Amino acid sequence: MARRVTDHTGIRLPATKKQMVEGRLRKRAHALGMDLVGYCDWLLDDDAPGTEFQHVVDAITTNKTDFHREPDHFEFLAKCAVPHLLKERRSLLKVWSAACSTGAEAYTAAMVLADLAGANRFRFAILGTDICTTVLAAAERAVYGGDVAAAIPPEQQRRYLLRSRKADEVRIVPELRRLVRFAQLNLMSSQYPVDRDVDIIFLRNVLIYFDKPTQVAVLRRLIRHLHPCGFLFLGHSESMIGTELGLREAGPAIFRWK
Repeated sequence: MARRVTDHTGIRLPATKKQMVEGRLRKRAHALGMDLVGYCDWLLDDDAPGTEFQHVVDAITTNKTDFHREPDHFEFLAKCAVPHLLKERRSLLKVWSAACSTGAEAYTAAMVLADLAGANRFRFAILGTDICTTVLAAAERAVYGGDVAAAIPPEQQRRYLLRSRKADEVRIVPELRRLVRFAQLNLMSSQYPVDRDVDIIFLRNVLIYFDKPTQVAVLRRLIRHLHPCGFLFLGHSESMIGTELGLREAGPAIFRWK
């Protein structure tokens, strides 16, 4: 089972994660009235419907995300990347959050760009993709707990959040939600159905789950979609990977062609 998951998702499942994976799969097996062994045998014998393996993928993927995570990246986006792109006469900025989880990264980028768009007269469109269908559904809904939203600066909270009267929840305003769309995408696919002129690509804190050859292969496919003037944002612990692909460092874990 671990090999099948790794082949499909690229995610390594070392022995140290065995207990975690078994616990998550046991919940799914119980929901179907099966024990864990029977559930795994069912999947491996190919008797299960094709959609069932997606439940396994959803169960084992790590979906850690926060608003304004690694805030220096969003400061660079506002102060350096956007001004540079506008000088290159990019009037429609395209952003891709390539492992978007529940959408906090994509919506953070949307807030930053919306703050800038009025005065600088540009448009933007944001795509968030993930392999996990559960988190994509949450991203589409755009509802977050108040504790999660606390990382958003107060001024952006006032502009871009709607507060629930019945629960400690917020929702991204519809004006911003319309500028962000979400789709399922497996980074292990040989081709990505994404535009080839994306200005900003975020792939942060994802490569750490892949082995070295997979890291390089994913990045090579990803940067085919990066505009020559664009920027690639990786996680700070992944910055060395970007230096090996002909890109130059524009900031901490930020890369560009020229």
